[in-house]
Amino acid sequence: MKEYKMRRGEYLEERMPDLLSEVEDYFGEVTDTEEFKGSDLYVVEDPDNPVFERVTAGAVEYSGKKDKLAVDFEERPAEEVIADGDAEAAADAVDAKNDFLLEATGRDAKSRRDSMKRAVEDDADAPDDVA
Repeated sequence: MKEYKMRRGEYLEERMPDLLSEVEDYFGEVTDTEEFKGSDLYVVEDPDNPVFERVTAGAVEYSGKKDKLAVDFEERPAEEVIADGDAEAAADAVDAKNDFLLEATGRDAKSRRDSMKRAVEDDADAPDDVA
């Protein structure tokens, strides 16, 4: 499960006031919910795009901090997708993921990658717990 921050000064509930319908528009009918860090996320068990096996997405609430978008895209192996003749669907799947994340967070793929790199670097700079 990956968590994404919004752009500075923006909030998920403002960018996507009806997150349920957005998830359904991008990926298919929500069939269940799943708990993650105390928040209920939407689950699409049978996504419209054959590349996805399952999609989980939703807002994770933190007290005193902005909500984050949590997403988990479970995908079929590339060899299986190609063997089934769904290679074109793979490009559509990448577009759907990037478009959804851009609309939800206001950040394009490059800025999301940069943000995650900074988070990893910040964790590496933190001192280890020494007993």
